Amino acid sequence: MKEIKIEKLTLNIGSGKDQKELEKATKLIKNITGMDPVTTKTDKRIAAWGLRPGLPIGAKLTLRGEVAEKLLARLLGAKDNLLPINHFDNLGNIAFGIPEYIDIPGVEYDPSIGVFGLQACVTLGRPGFRVKRRRVRPGKIGKLHSISKEEAIAFMKEKFSIKTEEEDEL
Repeated sequence: MKEIKIEKLTLNIGSGKDQKELEKATKLIKNITGMDPVTTKTDKRIAAWGLRPGLPIGAKLTLRGEVAEKLLARLLGAKDNLLPINHFDNLGNIAFGIPEYIDIPGVEYDPSIGVFGLQACVTLGRPGFRVKRRRVRPGKIGKLHSISKEEAIAFMKEKFSIKTEEEDEL
């Protein structure tokens, strides 16, 4: 029951209110994964930024299972398998950005897209984590069963051979 696994990998690109950028973002995610992403829309009105409710402002895609593991290995290759410790949170999740998609192994430059970056968020889990999401009697994950920052780092080192970078060394 203590075995850690990847629950999901979420790719996200925020484009703002520019619809041309949004089309490029959706095309980029489709080129990387081969799947169509979902557009994200605003909930609030922010007049200073020119946003109104229902305006599409980004694209995202959630991957699970073996597909997520294979893509995560490629995304970590773009970061040279090096992640700073501050990219891990206290609940065992990992988030990192890739400034240019051409750094990802196996992805070619597309002139119609230009140079774009994206954000990847990895959610780790264990058997029994369904307790917090189930519809009938949802509960909390116990302190001994939750994933700590150190356990997440150890899992990523073992599974993907990453190297961590201490903040003091930067």
